[in-house]
Amino acid sequence: MPLATDPRILVDASTRDDAAVVQLTADRAVVATVDFFTPIVDSAYDFGRIAAANALSDIYAMGATPLFTLNLVGWPRETALLELLGDVLKGGADVVREAGAFILGGHSVDDPEPKFGMVAVGEVHPARVVTNAGARPGDALVLTKPIGTGVLATGLKRDLLTEEQLGPAVAAMTTLNAGAARAMLAVGVHAGTDVTGFGLLGHLHSLLLASGAAAELKAATVPLLPHARDMAERGAIPGGTTRNADSLREAVRFAASVDAVTRVLLVDAQTSGGLLLAVPAERSDALVAALAREHTPAAAVIGRVVAGTPGGIEVH
Repeated sequence: MPLATDPRILVDASTRDDAAVVQLTADRAVVATVDFFTPIVDSAYDFGRIAAANALSDIYAMGATPLFTLNLVGWPRETALLELLGDVLKGGADVVREAGAFILGGHSVDDPEPKFGMVAVGEVHPARVVTNAGARPGDALVLTKPIGTGVLATGLKRDLLTEEQLGPAVAAMTTLNAGAARAMLAVGVHAGTDVTGFGLLGHLHSLLLASGAAAELKAATVPLLPHARDMAERGAIPGGTTRNADSLREAVRFAASVDAVTRVLLVDAQTSGGLLLAVPAERSDALVAALAREHTPAAAVIGRVVAGTPGGIEVH
């Protein structure tokens, strides 16, 4: 993809960041992102809520405030599934309303496989943009949601898990990262990203590459959703998780004591995950406390940024 060169462009695709950022004036910049996917839960309403929270997550990861969204719909018209589309749209609208933003339109196509997502647009002061490129050796790494949504959604599809057992994951996926963003901005972080399709280690790898640093991760401190370990042990592993593991093979070194299931979960492809933040070590306690006040699903210090080969990760 050709990259544009213009002084107004503050963030583009070159650092694999969460959203594009373009400066409009001395004190305003626009933030834009897009995301959509196929259903990962049985409830049409919850699917809409999850997709909306997932799209808005990129806005929050940049330290921005959502302004409006546009729906993206791929849906089979000539089937009974068309009746469910209203529930999907209602779920998305409820979450966008919760974010204080607006749905102003969108686009739909006739598609045999249902898909839903959004374009999300926000704004931020140019001096307060949080990117994935500022992490420094010595920073603590903090995660704001537990992981495991990929194996859990796959377990549901394979009838290894009930809707009730998936409940905690749905609650996490439909929780906006607004509170995490407020805590991040109040305390001050060096870098941040949200954890989605490339998994925890994949997004950490991108953050480290952009920052020119490496990291050490403590696997036992990474919070997991209920039943995630069980689903991984029973082989409910999505294709995206397997591809993540393959792509990170040269970048990640696991200690011998890190078991195979944990290795899978650390690369599990997430949907609407939390924020992964690199914060100066002396501010990590303040950030954890701020996240607790915001009632984020997690507030875990999971490792630290170190000097080393950019993008390299050691998991203990």
